[in-house]
Amino acid sequence: MADQVADWNGPSGERWVANQAQLDAMAAVFGQAAIEAAAPATGERVLDIGCGAGASSLALAARVGAGGHVLGVDISEALIGRARALAPQDIPVQFRVADAGSAELPEGAFDILFSRFGVMFFDDPTAAFAHMRRALKPGARVAFVCWRGIAENDWVRLPMDAIKGIVPLTAPPDPEAPGPFSFGDRGRVKRILTAAGFTDTALAPFDASIPFGEGATRDAAIDEAVRMTLEVGPLSRALVDQPDDIRARASVAVRAAFADLPGERSLMIGRATWIVTARNPAS
Repeated sequence: MADQVADWNGPSGERWVANQAQLDAMAAVFGQAAIEAAAPATGERVLDIGCGAGASSLALAARVGAGGHVLGVDISEALIGRARALAPQDIPVQFRVADAGSAELPEGAFDILFSRFGVMFFDDPTAAFAHMRRALKPGARVAFVCWRGIAENDWVRLPMDAIKGIVPLTAPPDPEAPGPFSFGDRGRVKRILTAAGFTDTALAPFDASIPFGEGATRDAAIDEAVRMTLEVGPLSRALVDQPDDIRARASVAVRAAFADLPGERSLMIGRATWIVTARNPAS
């Protein structure tokens, strides 16, 4: 987790803040699907894990109302700072910089454990979920959205395939290593939650084609999609130490990979997720 903390309090956090509006817009439909699965009710208390710049926490706060409360937790000081800046004064939400997998949390306090793409980065996810479970009331609900595998997610698969032969090959990552796609395997997610003490775990696929990049013309939209791909996400990490000529070649290759995608002022690109639900035992 130390590497994650350093990254999200360094380059990744800074790039996320710089592109916050576009990134939150692209994630909104998935976050909303997870919120519907969580079914927050008026007056409930929600723990939002990996809340980023707070969009999911604000949406949850609108559902629980003035009598409820949302605690948004993230390891990135930059993103929590952005969340605090964006949050209206009069809503029941609090933001905290912390690693929810180990930080002190109020015991038995929350009705819902929620996350929008924030639970895939723990070094020991079973221990992290067991720790977070202690913050839940008996019978509390779990609902989160996470990515399925890279092969099913064209927003990553297309550019990563495009740079093969340009960027020097590295060993393929361990599919269970902390990272955005580490919860892609249905069986692994069920094993983690069961071992952490949860029951009634279910995973439902949720896919959507999302506008990516934006411009006054199609060419401008492709340019913006390439820029964001090179700045945020797995491709940006693959290019982080590469010289300018390699980055330039990669940019050309990614642009060619995006050229056949549908869309005029934005590119429509497929994203594949799991909506995961579970429950803290009632006793």
